[in-house]
Amino acid sequence: MEESNETLCVGIDLGTSRSSISASTGERHVIDSYVGWPVDMVARKLVKKPVLVGHEALENRSMLDLRRPLERGVMKEGSEKDQEAVQEIIRHLINLAGIKQKGKNKSKLRAVVGVPAEAFRVSRQNLRHAMEGVADSVMLVSEPFAVAYGLEALLHALVIDIGAGTADFCVMQGRYPTEEDQKTLTTAGDSVDEQLVKLVRERYPDVQFSIHMIREWKEKSSFVGEPKGRVLVTAPIKGKATEIDITEDMRTACESILPPICETLATLLTKVEPEFQSKVRNNIILAGGSSLIAGLQDAVTMSLEELGGGRATVVKDPVFAGSDGGLAIARDASTADWEKLSL
Repeated sequence: MEESNETLCVGIDLGTSRSSISASTGERHVIDSYVGWPVDMVARKLVKKPVLVGHEALENRSMLDLRRPLERGVMKEGSEKDQEAVQEIIRHLINLAGIKQKGKNKSKLRAVVGVPAEAFRVSRQNLRHAMEGVADSVMLVSEPFAVAYGLEALLHALVIDIGAGTADFCVMQGRYPTEEDQKTLTTAGDSVDEQLVKLVRERYPDVQFSIHMIREWKEKSSFVGEPKGRVLVTAPIKGKATEIDITEDMRTACESILPPICETLATLLTKVEPEFQSKVRNNIILAGGSSLIAGLQDAVTMSLEELGGGRATVVKDPVFAGSDGGLAIARDASTADWEKLSL
């Protein structure tokens, strides 16, 4: 859709762990998907703000009612506070992008928001409700489709967007993908964290750590396959800062997502016309924060050997690939597209 001086377009990738925005003004921002409200008068006096969003909320979590509202990529059910938290994330992203949301100079806004490939209809409606009053037109698309569109990988390609909450698959066959072309797994970054928590506790029963420490260790040292070095971290044991070796635990936790991802990849390939399957196998695109796990690209490529060979690549910019794609869709969509896809 053509932009006018009064109309701005944005692509928003609402993620379980991080959310990003790409705007037609050229602004791009990413924040941690956390929102927090001061728990009492002491907290209010210290933080001096009614609500904190992103890294600031995470850093001050001890004095906040902290929310991570996008569980497994969709808004948590039945919680007004979590819905409010999603609205705060969206408003914060739009504010960071410098888009006026109030007053007579308020910009007319068209927003394309990425959701998991198999988002339940009620979850989509919850997200749409959260966008009310923020954008004039809203289109919800699957996250891997947004990535594919932004990369112009529109034919004979398979995008796997591996985030914190979900791993989303989308086969691109030169048209808008159908439900059969897409798949969502809840085996993703958060499930790696859960495995790592369990394994570290089993190996070091007395060690003290938080889920935030686990995520930090993973983001710094995650890998599959043979390690390039030992993964050594420091955590308290009976009050004493102690260095522990979690190399094998990290490997086991990260490799736990490989079988379901490779099996789903193989299943989706069987739905492609036989003469095009080779082209798709050689155009597997990995996106999302968890695509940066060291060795993952090679492991997925290796799994394709059993299917006749192929090649997996990682997008150059996993942080903004989804929101950039959403922005491209917002710019290109015709009026008919908005009417058809704005469910």
